[in-house]
Amino acid sequence: MTSTATKIMDSARTCLLADGYARLSTRKVADGAAVPLSQIHYHFGGKRGLVLAVLDRENERLVGRQRQMYATQLPLWKRYEQACDFLDDDLASGYVRVLQEMIAAGWSDDAVAQQVLAMLRGWIDVLEEVTGEAEKRFGPLGPFTASDIATLVGLSFLGGEAITLLGDAAWADRVRTALRRVTDLIRTAEERS
Repeated sequence: MTSTATKIMDSARTCLLADGYARLSTRKVADGAAVPLSQIHYHFGGKRGLVLAVLDRENERLVGRQRQMYATQLPLWKRYEQACDFLDDDLASGYVRVLQEMIAAGWSDDAVAQQVLAMLRGWIDVLEEVTGEAEKRFGPLGPFTASDIATLVGLSFLGGEAITLLGDAAWADRVRTALRRVTDLIRTAEERS
């Protein structure tokens, strides 16, 4: 990626966090990157392509982080606990906001929806590998398949992120508490095996 494209993406990320997708101005992005507006169209084709590139860059980095963390030999409950810590990091970094903005944009733009779904599959794939590992270690996971649990956990985080972004501290605390209580379930299962 060229330095111009990187500067544009960095500016777009800043503008997204400040203004959201609906109010994102490519003119403001270009000004923030100190490049002509035409460079956004040259490198990304327009607003949608730019924002998807920003999300893709963030997503690739964070899915890689998850894969690396889950590949360690720590007990599974400790790795899940680390995933909960990462949620706080991802909220603070703005990644969650950008992702949720693009999910909303995908409701009315099929191309955005398809790219966001592909990115989300990356997260679910990581979770499915981990729950497959748990299934091998602990045996059957009740009535659930590894895929079922990966989907439920992934959607719990995704929904929790959306609720947290609404800004109600009590709801955000409920989300964090509920997600972290899953750590206790995993720890109990590991200690029994």
